[in-house]
Amino acid sequence: MMPLAPLAVGLAFGFLLHKAGMGRYDVIVNVFRFSDLTVLKFLMSALLVGMLGLQLLSSLHLTQSVPIPQTYWLGNALGGLLFGVGMATAGFCPGTVAAGAGEGRLDYLVAGGAGLYAGALAFGFAYPKLMPWLATQGNLGSVTLPSVLHVNSWLVIALIWELGLLLLYAIERGPWRRGPSKKSA
Repeated sequence: MMPLAPLAVGLAFGFLLHKAGMGRYDVIVNVFRFSDLTVLKFLMSALLVGMLGLQLLSSLHLTQSVPIPQTYWLGNALGGLLFGVGMATAGFCPGTVAAGAGEGRLDYLVAGGAGLYAGALAFGFAYPKLMPWLATQGNLGSVTLPSVLHVNSWLVIALIWELGLLLLYAIERGPWRRGPSKKSA
């Protein structure tokens, strides 16, 4: 029998994507236009909570240590660039394709699904030749910010939380926020 936790997490994530309006094309595209930063707020909140939760579970010895994969800076940079260009051009990301298809939107199901399959096939065909080369180009090993800075993980988490909350505040108060001005007289 399959564990139900991954299914529950996936359903919760999809529900939250839908409730936050991130299954809509305009919300995704407007991030790149700096006119609606809802996605950035959602992702920043998820990263902050996830980081704190993982470290708390690890510190209380309620989970095994989190595996840290090898860092290939060139592969990460090229993959991030390709993903970002594709997402900005199409107005979709894998999560929103699934959310939109789940809502019954035909454009997400057909165009988004075709993009997912095309990307998976391209990756599958390119991986055997591309990954060995990328692995020789800037493999930094398993690095984390606390290990690079030689400080306690909780200190890094506190700093990132402060910066994250400052960023969320700036997004909420900045000129790019959606809706009418909230300035008081």
